[in-house]
Amino acid sequence: MLIDKCPNREMTNLAKGTVLPPEWKEYKDRFTGVKVTQLTDYTGHSHHFYFTENGWYEDGKKLLFISDRENSTNLFSIDMTTGEITQLTDHNTTYGFLSPCLHPFEKKAYFRRNHQIIEIDLESFQESIIYEGPTNLSGGNLNCTADGKYIITCNREDLSDKIAIDLGNGYVGHRELMEAKPKSQILQIGIDDKKSKVVYEEESFITHINTSPTKNNLITFCHEGPWQLVDHRIWGLNLENGDVWKIRERTEEFEMVGHEYWHEDGEHIGYHGFRKDGTGFFGKIQYDNSNMEEVEFNFVNWHASSNDFSKIIVDGRAPLDKLIIWGKEDNQFTNPKVLCEHRCSFHVQKVHAHPRFTPDGTKLLFTSDKNGYGNLYLVDLPEDLNQLPDFEG
Repeated sequence: MLIDKCPNREMTNLAKGTVLPPEWKEYKDRFTGVKVTQLTDYTGHSHHFYFTENGWYEDGKKLLFISDRENSTNLFSIDMTTGEITQLTDHNTTYGFLSPCLHPFEKKAYFRRNHQIIEIDLESFQESIIYEGPTNLSGGNLNCTADGKYIITCNREDLSDKIAIDLGNGYVGHRELMEAKPKSQILQIGIDDKKSKVVYEEESFITHINTSPTKNNLITFCHEGPWQLVDHRIWGLNLENGDVWKIRERTEEFEMVGHEYWHEDGEHIGYHGFRKDGTGFFGKIQYDNSNMEEVEFNFVNWHASSNDFSKIIVDGRAPLDKLIIWGKEDNQFTNPKVLCEHRCSFHVQKVHAHPRFTPDGTKLLFTSDKNGYGNLYLVDLPEDLNQLPDFEG
């Protein structure tokens, strides 16, 4: 049974600083009984940050998210104590990808608008442009370095006049871009002085810039493309000396590894993949290729995520439209447990589940369009995961 905490919402003329009433609803998952809170409820897609990016700030009291409202895509914040939603930007960008990230310790965030990178003060809502790129390059995602001094991002040659490209809606042009080897560069942009420099470039389809949350000089990036066909997926880069190296090389032909992310220690990298025979696995490895550990499972998933290597979540693909979780006992992973259903279509990037634990590890955030539009959902994790039913494949 749904409990609607705001049954009498009224339409509001949205503008920067507009405060909207709560939209959240609570229910118990029909398979496991865990409490799930639907945080947004709007006739248009809302979604949290990409799963490699933290959107929580003010000690977890507020959460940044992106929402398509009044035919524009903007940045919003939800107060986790009241449920009230505040609109932070009022750009007339239709269905754009903001690629936002938070500053690691200041109340600031960064997002893309076309070829600009914009800083927003999360208290005053004031914005300033810190970078404007050339119009003949396509910009990638944004990350802050651990010391809060730089934005790291990537640009690539725009080949849309030669290749049909719609990566956000069905990966159109995905393989073709990999094969075309567009000129790509990784940029370091000073947050204070707004100076930018190219720290790495090559002819390859580069995406997924991820900065270590603890080491100022370390990032990962990827060579994008179908995982079984790309030359190598996960790469490390030392921003100080320019060293580049492969991380977690294939152990067999056509093995698939990807969706890499940093653990909170800033030294280990999580990922998932599939063996040549289709067996799924999740794993972790230190940035210098030491301490690799992997766990296999017998179903197909979209993503894996964790804060460390003690509790792992994956989102199963239909017909297994559920979130599956592993915990550790006596330093060994338990059997996979069913946390809740997600019933997510994965039809476009905005409605990928992208599950992510809260910083304290007590809850899990995901996006689903199970009701027709993408909305944010927050799951209360049981203290004892053994309370959850075993996954039976």
